[in-house]
Amino acid sequence: MIDLDAYFARIGYRGPRTATLETLHALASAHIQAIPFENLDVLLGRPIDLAPSAIERKLIHDRRGGYCFEQNSLFLEVLTQLGFHARPLSARVRYQLPRDHTPARTHLLVRVELDESWLADVGIGGMSPTAALRLADPDLQPTPHEPRRLLRENDLVYHQIQIGAEWHDLYDFTLEEMPLIDRIVANWYTSTHPDSHFKARLTVARALPDGGRVTLRNRELTIRRRDGRAEHHLVASPDELLAVLAEHFGLHFPPGTRFPCSALDWP
Repeated sequence: MIDLDAYFARIGYRGPRTATLETLHALASAHIQAIPFENLDVLLGRPIDLAPSAIERKLIHDRRGGYCFEQNSLFLEVLTQLGFHARPLSARVRYQLPRDHTPARTHLLVRVELDESWLADVGIGGMSPTAALRLADPDLQPTPHEPRRLLRENDLVYHQIQIGAEWHDLYDFTLEEMPLIDRIVANWYTSTHPDSHFKARLTVARALPDGGRVTLRNRELTIRRRDGRAEHHLVASPDELLAVLAEHFGLHFPPGTRFPCSALDWP
């Protein structure tokens, strides 16, 4: 069982604990602002343990972040303990990929049944939706951050995000549930396979309360405001990287920590 008091303190949530849509929206927003998406343990060669106790220790008590299998597994456990009817779904991430390419099914999200079906996803990096999405609605759905829509084409549902004036595929899914064994296999591939993009680049992100986002991709720190304005900063050294992780994401590592990654092209 997840320590709910510790979880709520971690995300700064003081609202009701009833299994309602308002609670679902509020928890998704607070979670994504407080617990950063990050793949730093993958770069450090540390195993990603999906046991609920391990996820609770890392994301809540150690005040770390994680990627989809950790983030959405924690969110699924929390929702279930609160009395929500929540189930794990699998998806194929396809941002900036052509439709004729079939990526691996290595993403976890959460389906929640209330008066109708909703989707929650606190683990898709700098594009995690800060509100639940109505599954049956193909039209634009506003969130506190970017607009979204869920388009059905044949047997697939495409989660799309609006960036500027354009819509982009974020991932596709079939409503097929993702049992624990499938999560274990996909997590193992994502965190250990040499061809996994999480082994080749550093990614950290969280949402900001003002509707913006802060992201770190390799050495580039970007703070993007709700109106689209963006500030960019190139991290100059491994020591500055540790300072950026602490200041912008609340992630603290011992002095001298280095993240082996081919994309960190230090001068």
